[in-house]
Amino acid sequence: MPDLALARKVLKTEAAAILSLVDRLDDHFSRAVLMLRDCHGRVIVTGMGKSGIICRKIAATFSSTGTPAFFLHPAEAIHGDLGVLQKEDVVVAISQSGETGEILRLLETIRRIGARLVAITGVRSSTLAQAADVALDCEIAEEACPMNLVPTASTTAALALGDALAMTLLVEKGFRPEDFANLHPGGKIGKRLMRVEALMHAGASVPIVSVTTPMREVIYEMSRQGLGMTCVVDANRLVGIITDGDLRRRMSETPSVLELTAGETMTRHPITISGSLLAAEALHLMEERKITSLIVVDAERNVQGVLHLHNLWRTGLF
Repeated sequence: MPDLALARKVLKTEAAAILSLVDRLDDHFSRAVLMLRDCHGRVIVTGMGKSGIICRKIAATFSSTGTPAFFLHPAEAIHGDLGVLQKEDVVVAISQSGETGEILRLLETIRRIGARLVAITGVRSSTLAQAADVALDCEIAEEACPMNLVPTASTTAALALGDALAMTLLVEKGFRPEDFANLHPGGKIGKRLMRVEALMHAGASVPIVSVTTPMREVIYEMSRQGLGMTCVVDANRLVGIITDGDLRRRMSETPSVLELTAGETMTRHPITISGSLLAAEALHLMEERKITSLIVVDAERNVQGVLHLHNLWRTGLF
């Protein structure tokens, strides 16, 4: 049977490596965040071997949270790829020893070009740490490998420190859910962050009647559009809503309901939303108010569309 005790020790060792970083965050970390915030170029993340794999993930996290970044393989860099490096860039270099040859060979070019350098290393006295504008301490007590050789705890700690940089930077730059939505149009995340305007019924598919419309025509409009409701407008501005429920209540109260107009039957001051609202927020509002439709209006309360619960269900999100 596999050694579960060893597996548990690996997890504990890696968890301990991350936790040990907490109390070591200091002004160096703050300086690194500000350097990244003020970067007018790109963030170039570089590392060799297992650290390189971690670098790819950190670069992807930066890019997905509003900071243009990419991974640069240090071995490829010294064979021509250093041409991507510009003065306005910030390089984030990861090396547990701080003495990785391929990375050290980049230092002279980084300095000559004038780019800034953030080092993430486990040896604060290393060549890389000494050459960096800011060096972040990522020292670990031991690797999770039984031989203390395979990069495990060290790469986990570097990844966590990179995430800490990215998340702190995200807040420092004022990155919002709307910004995240713009950068994630696909997949599950993208769908959850879709805006109402991309899902709503619009144009000719929106049920609309005026306040003077007779109830026979109101019922026809509701049936024709099939949303179980209609908007009521006065001079193109929303003034009310009529739902299937409103009709049933009116018919039980007023047998001559067909002699009324939309304005005499409608519910005033319906709940409205903006087309820029996130789909997830619209769903929450529907659930909170126990309704199935929301009217989308602009700043002047002109009707732009109707979002029905079915629009959200069709996305496969909820």
